[in-house]
Amino acid sequence: MRTLDGEPSSMPMADRSGRTTATTSRSRAAATFIQSLRATLYAALLGLIAVTLAGVTPARAAFPDRVVRIVVPFAAGGGTDLIARRLADEMGKVLGQRVIVENRPGAGTILGSAAVASSPPDGYTLLMATFAHAVNPSLNPKLPYDTFKAFAPVALVARSFNVVVVNPDLPWRSVADLVAAAKRDPGKINYGSFGNGTSAHLAGELFKNLAQVDLTHVPYQGAAPAITDLMGGQIQVMFTTAASVASHIQSGRLRPLAVTSAARASLYPDLPTVAEAGVAGYVAESWYGLYAPAGTPPDIVAVLNQAARRAAESEAFAKLKDMEGLTIEAGAPADLDRYVRAEAERWKRLVEAANIRTERQ
Repeated sequence: MRTLDGEPSSMPMADRSGRTTATTSRSRAAATFIQSLRATLYAALLGLIAVTLAGVTPARAAFPDRVVRIVVPFAAGGGTDLIARRLADEMGKVLGQRVIVENRPGAGTILGSAAVASSPPDGYTLLMATFAHAVNPSLNPKLPYDTFKAFAPVALVARSFNVVVVNPDLPWRSVADLVAAAKRDPGKINYGSFGNGTSAHLAGELFKNLAQVDLTHVPYQGAAPAITDLMGGQIQVMFTTAASVASHIQSGRLRPLAVTSAARASLYPDLPTVAEAGVAGYVAESWYGLYAPAGTPPDIVAVLNQAARRAAESEAFAKLKDMEGLTIEAGAPADLDRYVRAEAERWKRLVEAANIRTERQ
Protein backbone atom coordinates (compact mmCIF):
# COMPACT_ATOMS: atom_id res chain seq x y z
CA MET A 1 0.00 0.00 0.00
CA ARG A 2 1.36 3.47 -0.90
CA THR A 3 0.99 7.12 0.36
CA LEU A 4 -0.31 10.01 -1.82
CA ASP A 5 3.24 10.87 -2.91
CA GLY A 6 3.88 7.35 -4.00
CA GLU A 7 6.08 6.28 -1.11
CA PRO A 8 5.43 2.93 0.57
CA SER A 9 3.76 3.03 3.97
CA SER A 10 3.97 0.35 6.77
CA MET A 11 0.92 1.48 8.79
CA PRO A 12 -1.80 -0.24 6.78
CA MET A 13 0.03 -3.59 7.10
CA ALA A 14 0.07 -3.26 10.89
CA ASP A 15 -3.61 -2.43 10.94
CA ARG A 16 -4.42 -5.46 8.82
CA SER A 17 -2.34 -7.72 11.00
CA GLY A 18 -4.07 -6.38 14.12
CA ARG A 19 -7.45 -6.86 12.65
CA THR A 20 -6.57 -10.48 11.70
CA THR A 21 -5.31 -11.25 15.19
CA ALA A 22 -8.42 -9.77 16.81
CA THR A 23 -10.69 -11.78 14.50
CA THR A 24 -8.86 -15.01 15.33
CA SER A 25 -9.14 -14.35 19.06
CA ARG A 26 -12.85 -13.70 18.79
CA SER A 27 -13.33 -16.93 16.79
CA ARG A 28 -11.47 -18.95 19.37
CA ALA A 29 -13.51 -17.41 22.18
CA ALA A 30 -16.75 -18.16 20.34
CA ALA A 31 -15.70 -21.77 19.71
CA THR A 32 -14.78 -22.20 23.37
CA PHE A 33 -18.13 -20.75 24.43
CA ILE A 34 -20.05 -23.05 22.09
CA GLN A 35 -18.14 -26.11 23.34
CA SER A 36 -18.82 -25.10 26.94
CA LEU A 37 -22.48 -24.55 26.18
CA ARG A 38 -22.75 -27.93 24.50
CA ALA A 39 -21.11 -29.65 27.48
CA THR A 40 -23.48 -27.88 29.88
CA LEU A 41 -26.54 -28.77 27.83
CA TYR A 42 -25.39 -32.41 27.47
CA ALA A 43 -24.84 -32.73 31.23
CA ALA A 44 -28.25 -31.21 31.92
CA LEU A 45 -29.87 -33.60 29.44
CA LEU A 46 -28.22 -36.60 31.10
CA GLY A 47 -29.38 -35.40 34.49
CA LEU A 48 -32.94 -35.01 33.23
CA ILE A 49 -32.92 -38.53 31.80
CA ALA A 50 -31.54 -39.96 35.05
CA VAL A 51 -34.21 -38.23 37.14
CA THR A 52 -36.95 -39.39 34.78
CA LEU A 53 -35.75 -43.02 34.74
CA ALA A 54 -35.40 -43.09 38.53
CA GLY A 55 -39.15 -42.78 38.88
CA VAL A 56 -40.03 -45.36 36.25
CA THR A 57 -40.37 -49.12 36.96
CA PRO A 58 -39.30 -51.25 33.99
CA ALA A 59 -42.32 -52.72 32.21
CA ARG A 60 -42.99 -56.41 33.02
CA ALA A 61 -43.98 -58.74 30.22
CA ALA A 62 -47.61 -59.84 30.27
CA PHE A 63 -47.99 -62.93 32.48
CA PRO A 64 -47.53 -65.68 31.50
CA ASP A 65 -45.14 -65.49 28.56
CA ARG A 66 -43.66 -68.98 29.00
CA VAL A 67 -44.44 -72.43 30.43
CA VAL A 68 -45.86 -72.66 33.97
CA ARG A 69 -44.90 -75.68 36.13
CA ILE A 70 -47.01 -77.33 38.81
CA VAL A 71 -44.81 -79.38 41.14
CA VAL A 72 -46.55 -82.49 42.50
CA PRO A 73 -44.63 -83.80 45.55
CA PHE A 74 -45.64 -87.41 44.80
CA ALA A 75 -44.76 -90.04 42.24
CA ALA A 76 -46.66 -90.06 38.96
CA GLY A 77 -49.83 -92.12 38.70
CA GLY A 78 -51.51 -91.33 42.03
CA GLY A 79 -54.65 -89.35 42.78
CA THR A 80 -52.89 -86.01 43.33
CA ASP A 81 -50.97 -86.46 40.08
CA LEU A 82 -54.19 -87.22 38.20
CA ILE A 83 -55.96 -84.14 39.56
CA ALA A 84 -52.93 -81.89 38.95
CA ARG A 85 -52.63 -82.99 35.34
CA ARG A 86 -56.29 -82.34 34.60
CA LEU A 87 -56.03 -78.97 36.33
CA ALA A 88 -52.86 -78.12 34.37
CA ASP A 89 -54.53 -78.92 31.04
CA GLU A 90 -57.50 -76.69 31.79
CA MET A 91 -55.42 -73.85 33.27
CA GLY A 92 -53.27 -73.88 30.14
CA LYS A 93 -56.37 -73.20 28.02
CA VAL A 94 -57.28 -70.23 30.21
CA LEU A 95 -53.77 -68.76 30.37
CA GLY A 96 -52.89 -69.33 26.73
CA GLN A 97 -49.63 -71.00 27.75
CA ARG A 98 -48.61 -74.58 28.47
CA VAL A 99 -48.93 -75.67 32.10
CA ILE A 100 -46.99 -78.83 32.86
CA VAL A 101 -46.71 -81.15 35.86
CA GLU A 102 -43.36 -82.03 37.40
CA ASN A 103 -43.26 -84.90 39.91
CA ARG A 104 -40.84 -84.34 42.81
CA PRO A 105 -41.60 -87.11 45.35
CA GLY A 106 -39.78 -87.77 48.60
CA ALA A 107 -39.64 -87.08 52.33
CA GLY A 108 -43.40 -86.95 52.78
CA THR A 109 -43.83 -84.12 50.21
CA ILE A 110 -41.03 -82.03 51.77
CA LEU A 111 -38.64 -82.30 48.80
CA GLY A 112 -41.15 -80.99 46.27
CA SER A 113 -42.42 -78.31 48.64
CA ALA A 114 -38.89 -77.09 49.38
CA ALA A 115 -38.14 -76.87 45.66
CA VAL A 116 -41.10 -74.53 45.16
CA ALA A 117 -40.32 -72.49 48.29
CA SER A 118 -36.85 -71.72 46.90
CA SER A 119 -38.05 -70.92 43.35
CA PRO A 120 -38.22 -67.36 42.00
CA PRO A 121 -41.50 -65.66 43.05
CA ASP A 122 -42.59 -65.02 39.48
CA GLY A 123 -45.64 -67.30 39.18
CA TYR A 124 -43.99 -69.83 36.90
CA THR A 125 -43.47 -72.51 39.56
CA LEU A 126 -46.44 -73.66 41.64
CA LEU A 127 -47.03 -76.35 44.27
CA MET A 128 -49.96 -78.75 44.28
CA ALA A 129 -50.24 -79.02 48.06
CA THR A 130 -52.26 -81.60 49.92
CA PHE A 131 -53.06 -82.72 53.45
CA ALA A 132 -49.35 -83.21 54.25
CA HIS A 133 -48.72 -79.49 53.78
CA ALA A 134 -50.83 -78.76 56.87
CA VAL A 135 -49.50 -81.65 58.98
CA ASN A 136 -45.77 -81.53 58.28
CA PRO A 137 -45.11 -78.60 60.67
CA SER A 138 -46.35 -80.79 63.56
CA LEU A 139 -44.47 -83.90 62.42
CA ASN A 140 -41.25 -82.15 61.42
CA PRO A 141 -40.23 -79.13 63.52
CA LYS A 142 -37.05 -78.74 61.42
CA LEU A 143 -38.64 -78.23 58.02
CA PRO A 144 -36.38 -76.46 55.47
CA TYR A 145 -39.10 -73.83 55.02
CA ASP A 146 -41.81 -72.11 57.06
CA THR A 147 -45.14 -73.54 55.88
CA PHE A 148 -47.04 -70.30 56.50
CA LYS A 149 -44.36 -67.83 55.39
CA ALA A 150 -42.62 -69.50 52.44
CA PHE A 151 -45.68 -69.75 50.21
CA ALA A 152 -48.36 -67.49 48.75
CA PRO A 153 -51.79 -69.17 48.64
CA VAL A 154 -53.37 -69.25 45.17
CA ALA A 155 -56.51 -71.40 45.36
CA LEU A 156 -58.16 -74.23 47.27
CA VAL A 157 -59.14 -76.38 44.30
CA ALA A 158 -61.07 -79.28 45.84
CA ARG A 159 -61.68 -81.49 48.86
CA SER A 160 -62.30 -85.21 48.96
CA PHE A 161 -62.85 -88.13 51.29
CA ASN A 162 -60.55 -91.12 51.73
CA VAL A 163 -61.55 -94.75 51.40
CA VAL A 164 -60.55 -97.69 53.60
CA VAL A 165 -59.55 -100.37 51.06
CA VAL A 166 -58.13 -103.87 51.46
CA ASN A 167 -56.80 -106.60 49.21
CA PRO A 168 -59.83 -108.60 47.98
CA ASP A 169 -58.08 -111.90 48.75
CA LEU A 170 -58.38 -111.13 52.47
CA PRO A 171 -61.52 -112.24 54.34
CA TRP A 172 -62.29 -108.77 55.78
CA ARG A 173 -65.58 -107.34 54.51
CA SER A 174 -66.19 -104.65 57.10
CA VAL A 175 -64.40 -102.25 59.42
CA ALA A 176 -65.42 -104.55 62.30
CA ASP A 177 -63.55 -107.42 60.59
CA LEU A 178 -60.44 -105.26 60.25
CA VAL A 179 -60.58 -104.16 63.88
CA ALA A 180 -61.03 -107.74 65.08
CA ALA A 181 -58.07 -108.97 63.01
CA ALA A 182 -55.87 -106.14 64.28
CA LYS A 183 -56.72 -106.97 67.88
CA ARG A 184 -55.96 -110.66 67.34
CA ASP A 185 -52.52 -109.90 65.86
CA PRO A 186 -51.24 -106.53 67.17
CA GLY A 187 -48.68 -104.95 64.84
CA LYS A 188 -49.01 -107.67 62.19
CA ILE A 189 -51.27 -105.77 59.80
CA ASN A 190 -49.44 -103.29 57.56
CA TYR A 191 -51.15 -100.19 56.26
CA GLY A 192 -49.58 -98.23 53.43
CA SER A 193 -49.53 -94.51 52.76
CA PHE A 194 -48.10 -92.22 50.10
CA GLY A 195 -45.62 -90.71 52.56
CA ASN A 196 -45.23 -89.55 56.14
CA GLY A 197 -47.65 -86.78 57.01
CA THR A 198 -50.00 -87.50 54.10
CA SER A 199 -53.73 -87.96 54.56
CA ALA A 200 -53.33 -91.73 54.12
CA HIS A 201 -50.81 -91.75 56.99
CA LEU A 202 -52.73 -89.58 59.46
CA ALA A 203 -56.06 -91.22 58.57
CA GLY A 204 -54.46 -94.52 59.57
CA GLU A 205 -53.06 -93.05 62.77
CA LEU A 206 -56.46 -91.60 63.65
CA PHE A 207 -57.98 -95.05 63.09
CA LYS A 208 -55.39 -96.65 65.37
CA ASN A 209 -56.02 -94.05 68.04
CA LEU A 210 -59.82 -94.21 68.04
CA ALA A 211 -60.20 -97.96 67.38
CA GLN A 212 -57.40 -98.73 69.88
CA VAL A 213 -55.58 -101.11 67.57
CA ASP A 214 -51.93 -101.50 66.57
CA LEU A 215 -51.22 -101.28 62.83
CA THR A 216 -47.77 -100.92 61.25
CA HIS A 217 -47.28 -97.92 58.96
CA VAL A 218 -45.41 -98.44 55.66
CA PRO A 219 -44.75 -95.12 53.84
CA TYR A 220 -44.22 -94.93 50.06
CA GLN A 221 -43.24 -92.06 47.75
CA GLY A 222 -46.70 -91.82 46.23
CA ALA A 223 -50.06 -93.51 46.03
CA ALA A 224 -49.28 -95.54 42.90
CA PRO A 225 -46.47 -97.70 44.37
CA ALA A 226 -48.40 -98.18 47.62
CA ILE A 227 -51.52 -99.33 45.77
CA THR A 228 -49.43 -101.67 43.62
CA ASP A 229 -48.14 -103.34 46.78
CA LEU A 230 -51.64 -103.46 48.26
CA MET A 231 -52.94 -105.29 45.22
CA GLY A 232 -49.87 -107.54 45.34
CA GLY A 233 -50.40 -108.46 49.00
CA GLN A 234 -47.25 -106.82 50.43
CA ILE A 235 -49.45 -104.58 52.60
CA GLN A 236 -53.00 -105.29 53.72
CA VAL A 237 -54.91 -102.01 54.01
CA MET A 238 -54.86 -98.34 52.99
CA PHE A 239 -56.79 -95.25 54.06
CA THR A 240 -56.24 -93.59 50.72
CA THR A 241 -57.81 -90.88 48.58
CA ALA A 242 -60.85 -91.72 46.50
CA ALA A 243 -59.10 -90.36 43.42
CA SER A 244 -56.25 -92.85 43.76
CA VAL A 245 -58.40 -96.01 44.00
CA ALA A 246 -61.68 -95.32 42.17
CA SER A 247 -60.71 -97.31 39.07
CA HIS A 248 -59.35 -100.22 41.15
CA ILE A 249 -62.55 -100.41 43.19
CA GLN A 250 -64.59 -100.40 40.01
CA SER A 251 -62.49 -103.21 38.51
CA GLY A 252 -62.69 -105.32 41.67
CA ARG A 253 -58.94 -105.26 42.30
CA LEU A 254 -59.53 -103.58 45.68
CA ARG A 255 -62.34 -103.98 48.20
CA PRO A 256 -63.69 -100.84 49.92
CA LEU A 257 -64.83 -101.10 53.53
CA ALA A 258 -65.82 -97.54 54.42
CA VAL A 259 -65.34 -93.84 53.65
CA THR A 260 -63.55 -91.48 56.03
CA SER A 261 -65.91 -88.50 55.64
CA ALA A 262 -68.48 -87.33 58.19
CA ALA A 263 -71.35 -88.37 55.91
CA ARG A 264 -71.74 -91.04 53.25
CA ALA A 265 -70.29 -90.18 49.85
CA SER A 266 -72.50 -89.91 46.78
CA LEU A 267 -69.84 -91.79 44.82
CA TYR A 268 -70.24 -94.82 47.12
CA PRO A 269 -73.69 -94.47 48.69
CA ASP A 270 -73.70 -98.05 49.97
CA LEU A 271 -70.45 -97.67 51.90
CA PRO A 272 -70.78 -96.67 55.56
CA THR A 273 -68.58 -94.02 57.13
CA VAL A 274 -65.87 -95.29 59.48
CA ALA A 275 -67.83 -93.74 62.35
CA GLU A 276 -71.01 -95.56 61.29
CA ALA A 277 -69.00 -98.76 61.10
CA GLY A 278 -68.13 -98.56 64.78
CA VAL A 279 -65.20 -96.14 65.22
CA ALA A 280 -66.97 -93.21 66.90
CA GLY A 281 -65.77 -89.68 66.14
CA TYR A 282 -63.73 -90.66 63.09
CA VAL A 283 -63.51 -88.04 60.28
CA ALA A 284 -60.64 -87.43 57.84
CA GLU A 285 -60.53 -85.78 54.43
CA SER A 286 -58.09 -84.87 51.68
CA TRP A 287 -57.70 -81.57 49.88
CA TYR A 288 -55.85 -80.09 46.91
CA GLY A 289 -54.56 -76.50 46.85
CA LEU A 290 -52.24 -74.40 44.70
CA TYR A 291 -49.43 -72.32 46.17
CA ALA A 292 -46.80 -70.03 44.67
CA PRO A 293 -43.52 -68.99 46.34
CA ALA A 294 -43.87 -66.16 48.88
CA GLY A 295 -43.32 -62.76 47.33
CA THR A 296 -45.15 -63.55 44.09
CA PRO A 297 -46.76 -60.25 42.96
CA PRO A 298 -50.47 -60.03 43.89
CA ASP A 299 -51.51 -59.34 40.28
CA ILE A 300 -49.86 -62.59 39.16
CA VAL A 301 -51.49 -64.51 42.04
CA ALA A 302 -54.83 -63.06 40.89
CA VAL A 303 -54.25 -64.27 37.32
CA LEU A 304 -53.36 -67.77 38.58
CA ASN A 305 -56.34 -67.83 40.93
CA GLN A 306 -58.75 -66.98 38.14
CA ALA A 307 -57.20 -69.62 35.88
CA ALA A 308 -57.44 -72.27 38.62
CA ARG A 309 -61.05 -71.37 39.38
CA ARG A 310 -62.10 -71.50 35.75
CA ALA A 311 -60.23 -74.79 35.30
CA ALA A 312 -61.91 -76.34 38.35
CA GLU A 313 -65.31 -75.26 37.04
CA SER A 314 -64.68 -76.58 33.52
CA GLU A 315 -66.63 -79.43 31.96
CA ALA A 316 -63.51 -81.59 31.75
CA PHE A 317 -62.79 -81.14 35.46
CA ALA A 318 -66.46 -81.81 36.28
CA LYS A 319 -66.08 -85.28 34.79
CA LEU A 320 -63.11 -85.91 37.07
CA LYS A 321 -65.14 -84.61 40.02
CA ASP A 322 -67.88 -87.15 39.38
CA MET A 323 -65.40 -90.00 38.89
CA GLU A 324 -63.25 -89.23 41.93
CA GLY A 325 -65.78 -87.89 44.43
CA LEU A 326 -64.35 -84.38 44.60
CA THR A 327 -66.04 -81.38 46.18
CA ILE A 328 -65.02 -78.39 44.07
CA GLU A 329 -64.03 -75.31 46.08
CA ALA A 330 -62.37 -72.91 43.59
CA GLY A 331 -62.17 -70.11 46.13
CA ALA A 332 -60.03 -67.04 46.77
CA PRO A 333 -56.43 -67.25 48.05
CA ALA A 334 -57.57 -66.23 51.54
CA ASP A 335 -59.96 -69.21 51.63
CA LEU A 336 -57.06 -71.63 51.14
CA ASP A 337 -55.03 -69.91 53.85
CA ARG A 338 -57.86 -70.08 56.41
CA TYR A 339 -58.71 -73.70 55.62
CA VAL A 340 -55.13 -74.96 55.86
CA ARG A 341 -54.42 -73.10 59.11
CA ALA A 342 -57.52 -74.70 60.66
CA GLU A 343 -56.50 -78.16 59.39
CA ALA A 344 -52.97 -77.71 60.74
CA GLU A 345 -54.33 -76.91 64.19
CA ARG A 346 -56.81 -79.81 64.16
CA TRP A 347 -54.26 -82.45 63.20
CA LYS A 348 -51.60 -80.99 65.49
CA ARG A 349 -53.76 -82.07 68.43
CA LEU A 350 -53.83 -85.67 67.14
CA VAL A 351 -50.08 -85.71 66.46
CA GLU A 352 -49.37 -84.58 70.01
CA ALA A 353 -52.01 -86.80 71.67
CA ALA A 354 -50.94 -89.93 69.79
CA ASN A 355 -47.23 -89.03 69.98
CA ILE A 356 -46.87 -89.58 66.21
CA ARG A 357 -43.30 -89.40 64.95
CA THR A 358 -41.53 -89.92 61.62
CA GLU A 359 -38.14 -91.42 60.93
CA ARG A 360 -36.75 -87.96 60.03
CA GLN A 361 -37.03 -86.69 63.63
